[in-house]
Amino acid sequence: MDFAFDARTEELRAKLLAFMDEHVYPAEAVAHEQRAQLASPWDTPAVVEELKAAARRQGLWNLFLPDAEYGAGLTNLQYAPLAEITGRSPQLAPTALNCAAPDTGNMEVLSQFGDERQKKQWLEPLLAGEIRSAFAMTEPEVASSDATNITTLIERDGDEYVITGRKWYISGAMNPDCKIFIVMGKTDPEGSDIRRQQSMVLVPRDTPGLEIRRAMQVYGYEDHYHGGHAEVVFDRVRVPVSNLIGEEGGGFAIAQARLGPGRIHHCMRLIGMAERAIELMCKRAVARTAFGKPLAQQGVVQEWIADARVAVEQLRLLVLKTAWLMDTVGNKGAHTEIQSIKIATPRTVVDIIDQAVQLHGAGGVSQDFPLAELWAGARTLRLADGPDEVHQRSLARRELKKYL
Repeated sequence: MDFAFDARTEELRAKLLAFMDEHVYPAEAVAHEQRAQLASPWDTPAVVEELKAAARRQGLWNLFLPDAEYGAGLTNLQYAPLAEITGRSPQLAPTALNCAAPDTGNMEVLSQFGDERQKKQWLEPLLAGEIRSAFAMTEPEVASSDATNITTLIERDGDEYVITGRKWYISGAMNPDCKIFIVMGKTDPEGSDIRRQQSMVLVPRDTPGLEIRRAMQVYGYEDHYHGGHAEVVFDRVRVPVSNLIGEEGGGFAIAQARLGPGRIHHCMRLIGMAERAIELMCKRAVARTAFGKPLAQQGVVQEWIADARVAVEQLRLLVLKTAWLMDTVGNKGAHTEIQSIKIATPRTVVDIIDQAVQLHGAGGVSQDFPLAELWAGARTLRLADGPDEVHQRSLARRELKKYL
């Protein structure tokens, strides 16, 4: 395994680091001020559109998509260090580069499983950053960490599907630019194979019967930059059968294909969040004095910083190994490592950010520093894309199987 950056990765890293310094970090305060003046908190601040335009001009666009026909054609190993950089400003940088979830996963699904009409109608405007999208799977009334539990029905009625169900924490749905939903539901609820009961269909936002009921908060935040996390009701929503993605019964497999790259993206952005927290911790430590000496000279603070550096380096190597395996042996071959990074990364990064909050005192929980919002995002990722316990259960079973 050679994790040295190749020439293309080095070039893109240099461009992206400069883009962050010149455009993204200065835009953080501007975006906050502009959002306070918007008619709706879900509208996009003007500075975000300016960032997107600048990113396109510099060739920093759709870097996540490995399909060269649609994206940058980067491998997972090439994209991983770029995703890490965007994690340093998770509210702005991924959106600026058109590399923000859930659009990334939805574009991957459409590029791999969509037909030509679906690609033309929905993938192309997503690639161009003209619209946003949402992925509707999680439900409030069942344990959605087990995707076979979902109860939303997708029933065939002639040349239409009728969709009935309630979803929540549907990321991006509050954004007025969100024009299309990928909805996962059951087309064959009584099927003998529980992993062949589900299908995915495309539902345009303006379809009658689709109601965006409310925005769900995450630790008190509404995540305006990413379009929020909505509760959505589908009340006998009708769409053409041609809106089916792939085949009936293929929804579970498509979801698994979608999650592998998404977990890499999340984990690398988390490492970027940890790096931002360490940077803020060090700056605070050398600037503040308590009990007669700078915080940087307090033994406990030195331990926090040293342990954080060791932990980040360990995580980065594990994630890069996972990216390399996905490139060389595929998602199935990297299954153990994908689960390992999903367990280890959010948990460790939450601890690092928490120590940075502690070092900042009252400022750490305020809006004057990004730490509280970073902590909420990192903590949420211990639930998103499968909670820790689901991955631990699966990983332990795989290990135990060697001895049975």
